[in-house]
Amino acid sequence: MALGPTSSSPGQPGAASFVDPPPPARVEARVLENRAEGGANRRLLLAVPGWQGFAPGQFAMLSPGALSAARRSDPLLPRPMAIYRARLAPGGGSQGEGQVEVLYKRTGRGTALLAETLPGQQLSWVGPLGRGFCIPGPEERPLLVAGGTGIASVYELARKLAEHGRSPLLLLGARSAADLMGLEDFEALAEAGLELRLATEDGSRGTPGLVTELLEAALAEGGPARIYTCGPTPMMRRCAEIAAARAVPCVASLENHMACGFGVCLGCAAPLADGGFALVCRDGPMLDAAALAWERMP
Repeated sequence: MALGPTSSSPGQPGAASFVDPPPPARVEARVLENRAEGGANRRLLLAVPGWQGFAPGQFAMLSPGALSAARRSDPLLPRPMAIYRARLAPGGGSQGEGQVEVLYKRTGRGTALLAETLPGQQLSWVGPLGRGFCIPGPEERPLLVAGGTGIASVYELARKLAEHGRSPLLLLGARSAADLMGLEDFEALAEAGLELRLATEDGSRGTPGLVTELLEAALAEGGPARIYTCGPTPMMRRCAEIAAARAVPCVASLENHMACGFGVCLGCAAPLADGGFALVCRDGPMLDAAALAWERMP
């Protein structure tokens, strides 16, 4: 497993990453596919030129809808989207065209415009951005807890952990079965050693209730562990509380709104327990859950 540099951010001090992430690129990506996957869930497949890979957990800034001859000003700002998974296009070479998947939900005006883009149209792409997930210690059982659109952030982490024999346990939660994103992809990782447990609030799939209840049950099984979580803020806050009560390290992947992705606009500031702020785009999106002031989180 290739290790990248250690992190000096307030998020993951001293933690090694899976890979040394490449510098971000600003390009026009071509839409290859943009399809509905039940409910408001959608899967976007992009051809990204000059692809050099990404670290699990990184994200990109995408234009809200297709580019056109007239520059759009409503809505103006790009949307941060987790990089779900990616590969080099056949014959793409070491720095050729990448085929990159993004999972998202149609929720507002920006994602509605994104959902209307057609194959062959262009989107503005800036990425990969941010810091990826850290590697768990050799004795730590990786416990991945994701809900809502946060599910899209953990696929590559789950895949790498499973393929390197780390036996990760993935806990996915949603309001209903229709809200579980990419479920078939995660189920396919079972052959590589991933254990998958599901929870839905309406009981339509998996265990009825909250995914954080599955986390408490998993920790009760004993042994050292490290928690990785991404999803709605109340869910991540509860994961942080459970982790603190058991003295288990917990990394939260935040999904704050942002305008630039580079730490210039300061729109993604996350309050820290010891005072001050971390910028999700620059210091994260992976941050030490114990370092965050969850009661002041937007």
